[in-house]
Amino acid sequence: MALRPKGRRGYAAGALALTAVLALTACGSETGSSSGGTTSASASAAGGVKLVQPGKLTVCTNIPYEPFQFKDSSGKIVGFDVDIVDLAAKKLGVTQNIVDIDFAVIKSGAAMAAGKCDVAAAGMTITDERKQNIDFSEPYFDATQALLAKKGTGATSLEDVKAKGLKLGAQASTTGLEYVKKNGFDPTEYADSAKELLALQAGQADVIIQDLPVVLTWLKKPDVAAKFELIGSLDTGEQYGIGLKKGSDPTLLKTINDEIAKAKQDGTYEQIYVKWFGKKPGELG
Repeated sequence: MALRPKGRRGYAAGALALTAVLALTACGSETGSSSGGTTSASASAAGGVKLVQPGKLTVCTNIPYEPFQFKDSSGKIVGFDVDIVDLAAKKLGVTQNIVDIDFAVIKSGAAMAAGKCDVAAAGMTITDERKQNIDFSEPYFDATQALLAKKGTGATSLEDVKAKGLKLGAQASTTGLEYVKKNGFDPTEYADSAKELLALQAGQADVIIQDLPVVLTWLKKPDVAAKFELIGSLDTGEQYGIGLKKGSDPTLLKTINDEIAKAKQDGTYEQIYVKWFGKKPGELG
């Protein structure tokens, strides 16, 4: 969910510009409601790490983004990213508290800068531009983009989409959007992945670009598989990372990196991967 942007945005400027947005967009959490006024001044320490809410590792994300983070039938926020962050939360002896906000606020670094969360886990691609405003963990997921189209278009590539004059849609603020723009497209933008899929189903778009795991999850649903098909994948070389406030507590970053590395070594990562994708790492696609 992100790309290789071009322009640089100041860290402090981004935080100030989006403070009002943050106050309006922060909403429910998995383990309890988050307090919009919580800042580092009221932080507590867990395992030597200062947290914005006592006893909680507060995580900013953008829902829905199945299978990375979404609400299950009971309303609980679950997903691959949730399980990965839980590894660090358990190591710190705290619970994970999830805050759902706009992805643009997350990718700019403003969410962490304003003290809305300790980390961000939102299927977020590590990019050079984002590194100007966010500290990233080591990569925890290799991502690929995909094209989902209504059946019968005859298209099998972006070149076909252009040649056939098909309407293209993309999720706003993502690497998929940036990728197609770099390739000469001017797609219709949708606020989140759910709205993007709805646009395809409503005929507002003929083809949409989205992360491959998200597309494959959609295609597991009979109503989607009956009318739409995967027409191509795009190996963009992206990797997801957990985001932290720029210049954040090195202990928190180290804890996250250590737990990701440990999980990959002891088989926990593979178990989580198979749980959400039905395949082992390297077999997706």
